[in-house]
Amino acid sequence: MLTFIITVSCDTPRYFEGVRVTPLLEDEISIRAVEVVHDKEVWFAANKGRIGVYNGQEVSQIVLHHNDSLLHFRSIAHNGTHAFALTIDRPALLYRLSFDGHQIVSADLVYTEDTPGVFYDAIDFWNPNEGIAVGDPTDGCLSVLITRDAGATWVKLPCHQLPPSIEGEALFAASNGSIAVQGDQALIGTGGAAARVFKTTDKGKTWSVAQTPITQGSAMQGIFSIASYDENTAVIYGGDWANPENNRDNKARSKDAGRSWQLLSPGAGPGYRSCVRFVPGTHGRTLVAAGSKGISASYDRGKTWNQLSDISLYTLRFVNDSVAYAGGAGKFLRLTFD
Repeated sequence: MLTFIITVSCDTPRYFEGVRVTPLLEDEISIRAVEVVHDKEVWFAANKGRIGVYNGQEVSQIVLHHNDSLLHFRSIAHNGTHAFALTIDRPALLYRLSFDGHQIVSADLVYTEDTPGVFYDAIDFWNPNEGIAVGDPTDGCLSVLITRDAGATWVKLPCHQLPPSIEGEALFAASNGSIAVQGDQALIGTGGAAARVFKTTDKGKTWSVAQTPITQGSAMQGIFSIASYDENTAVIYGGDWANPENNRDNKARSKDAGRSWQLLSPGAGPGYRSCVRFVPGTHGRTLVAAGSKGISASYDRGKTWNQLSDISLYTLRFVNDSVAYAGGAGKFLRLTFD
């Protein structure tokens, strides 16, 4: 009797034919940061002081002011117990927020910074206790905040712990996507005068920096979003905001933990995008990129791309392999990928 063993690869992409869009909120605000805890707790941060959370049925919002001015939020993250929202204005203000399942019940200010030129772009957590926020350079290095006590306090790293920045180098607060964390690692993508990736492998204690082939040299060129699949594999996406059709040098991948980067589909596929994400459960094969010119997907780790929708977005985050939540100009959406 012959016995046949059939091996089925788990390395399977998730294919999409289109995207169904469900509006959850339509208002005159700009939503550039979305954080998914689970399908019944999805946060967003916006301008006009707005922070909101969707509980699977309705959106609850609060409006935060400082000295009678409405705050402008572009970063939000969750550590398992609280959400943390960070402003782009001077002074930089970081709030810790609580949600009871129905509404936001508290917003406590946990960090303030009034450094000239302060501008924070993104925030994330390694684990419930340790998190990181990153911003444009001040005093010759990137602005990096670290918490080791579940967000109760935050400390800015001194410049002697970081590689020096290049004059004109900055980050983009386009999608809360300038940072990606994985294990003890964090990768930070920059733009402007230089499109580089800063890396820590010990949760912010030591740092290195690598060059990338992403278009760079002017204020609105560079890395707008970075995503990690594991500690070895990451993708950067961006390009030229002023020339969004440029697809020659706007996306790249690293397979060696961020030490080197190779262009993906140069001269093919979508141009400028402000957000890129790995689709959960696809073993790093399926990617989705979103921006002002629509939503695109790749099923072969970024080698080729298909346009799924022309809807204009700033950012999105996945719940699972078929559902994501997204923000854009005047809208907060649930996306179902079919």
